[in-house]
Amino acid sequence: MTRILVGTCGWTDRALVTSGWYPPGHRDAEGRLRHYAGRFPVVEADSPYYALPAPATTRRWAERTPAGFRFDVKAHSLLTGHPTRPAALPADLRGRARDEGLLDEVWARYAEAVEPLRESGRLGTLLFQYPPSLAPGPAAEAFLRNCRERARDWPFAVEFRDPGWWRADRERATTALLADLDATAVAVDTVQGLPTSMPPVAPVTTARLAVVRFHGRSPHWGTGSKEDRFRHDYTERELAGWLPRVRALAACTDEVHLLFNNCCADAAARAADTMRRLLDTSVPHQTDHHAPSPSGRAAR
Repeated sequence: MTRILVGTCGWTDRALVTSGWYPPGHRDAEGRLRHYAGRFPVVEADSPYYALPAPATTRRWAERTPAGFRFDVKAHSLLTGHPTRPAALPADLRGRARDEGLLDEVWARYAEAVEPLRESGRLGTLLFQYPPSLAPGPAAEAFLRNCRERARDWPFAVEFRDPGWWRADRERATTALLADLDATAVAVDTVQGLPTSMPPVAPVTTARLAVVRFHGRSPHWGTGSKEDRFRHDYTERELAGWLPRVRALAACTDEVHLLFNNCCADAAARAADTMRRLLDTSVPHQTDHHAPSPSGRAAR
């Protein structure tokens, strides 16, 4: 039976830490992760997007979580074509030219950092979130294939921020491209009706995993500060609207990850709790933390 795992996009966000969601005695680094992993079976590790962690750090993440727990790890910004500040690079790389050699080195260090999660069976997928500037076309497809080649033998998930990838006239071609790349298509929930709104499609492109990221429904999606873009309290009705799509994903994949990114105080954790409650009666799921890992082998 498909495992449907519900969690949040991060566990160290300042808004969550200061919201009171973590109880006394669980507010240090170890206590926070242990408390989180006692509540949810999956989390998105978003910090590697901003700075590469040391392997010792991800090894501690594995040690502080139970068997079967999943980390979906965002790719570093340089690897996805986002603007990258020098401070986001390791100190010894900040003076390097922004060329293929630098990409090779950042990829190698990113893979080294993620390896302890793979070895421990806790890696759900690498999450490559591409910027709105990556519009559909031959150049973008070549860029995606190059990224996938770097990440060969790793589980690989793709989230687009240009809605053109999933518009009706393009959806079939995008689905076929990601299936050919053996890349999981990341479905997203955002506000609708804006030029930057992402269509709420949920295609299956790999049998091992489906991922949905719930970004909230702020009217400021695509503009303003991070808080403006992602501030939203999901209603039960809004989440229930996703159940048919989640049910369809679960029918076609080994594992489904539902991740909440509506970061305002503990809004993401509360939404995840609501979704999990809805799933208890609406979608077949498992809470067995000893299922085999979908993570595959490490790239060399």
